[in-house]
Amino acid sequence: MTEQRAHDTEGQTPPPTGSPVYPEQDSYAGQPHQAAYAYDPHYPYGAPEQAYYAQYAQVQPAMQVTPPQRVRKGLSTGAIVGIAIIVAITLIVLGSMVSCTAVFGSLANSIGYTTSTADEPLDDRPKIGVITIDGTIQYDGSSSSPTGLSSLLERAEQDNSIKAIVLRVNSGGGVATAGEEMAYYLREFSKPVVVASSSTNASAAYEISSQADYIFTAKTTSIGSIGVAFQVTDLSGLYEKLGINIENITSSESKDATYGDRPLTDEERQWFQGIVDQIDDDFITTVAEGRKMPVNEVRELANGLPYTGIDAVEVGLADEIGYYEDAISKASDLAGFDEDLDTYSLDISSSSNLSMLLDVLGQSKGEPDLAALGALESKYGSFGENG
Repeated sequence: MTEQRAHDTEGQTPPPTGSPVYPEQDSYAGQPHQAAYAYDPHYPYGAPEQAYYAQYAQVQPAMQVTPPQRVRKGLSTGAIVGIAIIVAITLIVLGSMVSCTAVFGSLANSIGYTTSTADEPLDDRPKIGVITIDGTIQYDGSSSSPTGLSSLLERAEQDNSIKAIVLRVNSGGGVATAGEEMAYYLREFSKPVVVASSSTNASAAYEISSQADYIFTAKTTSIGSIGVAFQVTDLSGLYEKLGINIENITSSESKDATYGDRPLTDEERQWFQGIVDQIDDDFITTVAEGRKMPVNEVRELANGLPYTGIDAVEVGLADEIGYYEDAISKASDLAGFDEDLDTYSLDISSSSNLSMLLDVLGQSKGEPDLAALGALESKYGSFGENG
């Protein structure tokens, strides 16, 4: 045992007690790290003597140490797809939250009366009700529709604190029948009405405005445009080029006159022209009565073209160059007050908006979008338009 040990340690000088062991690379590679750094309370870096004798008591073949390979870290395809899906879902949820916030914020703002001058909207102080007609005159339930305007006027009629109405108009016209109805409702309203024209007050919108007691217009307002238009599109040439053949089965020769797959006959064109002229005559008469002008005078102005505010005042289609504040003062004056009254905005009740929202949310995939169909019908399918 002594000879074997002497042979193993030949040429080696044992380290002094308490010194760290630094064996040759081959020997060190064959020993576990904890052997070289075994704990010794007398030597802070381990027990070198114990490590030395443990190493040289039994020689083991050197162990090939392979340096650790650097692992490239990256995302797998599945992880990337998962992250993309999460991001997409997050964006959709955030978009829905913003959309719903806007919708319900709009509904909240439309509840009852609103005011910019007082916290209590339904007090007994005298005030001017403000109704806004903005956009196309049509049947959409808004204040730019017969049912919407009628409900707001009725509310103002029943509220004794509302002494007059200012009608803020910014519309280029729309459906002839809707304009006719709205003009009638305004004419039947018992309290003073003053119009404040915005950028446009034309065609059916002007027909409505003509029933007010006083019309203000800006200098650059596009106002008037008294006239009627009826449009039929002939797509037969396009169908022919595309090789499309359409055959209509009708109860009479002219039933498909407005389908757009053939040109109008002379008789049909004359027929439609007579209807347009009739609607135009009613338009002119309505304006003449509202403006207290001779029918022939209004007819001369009814060339279908708009006037500037300056020209409208000169020819009698408007009363004065002025703006919203002027309309408030005039309405207060017509109501018998020396000072400008507080103003309150009359808007469609929340129940109507909520019903529309629930209708939209309750539609299944196969049901038609009634609002979109109504808009298309008012633009293309309704018979006769002012504007």
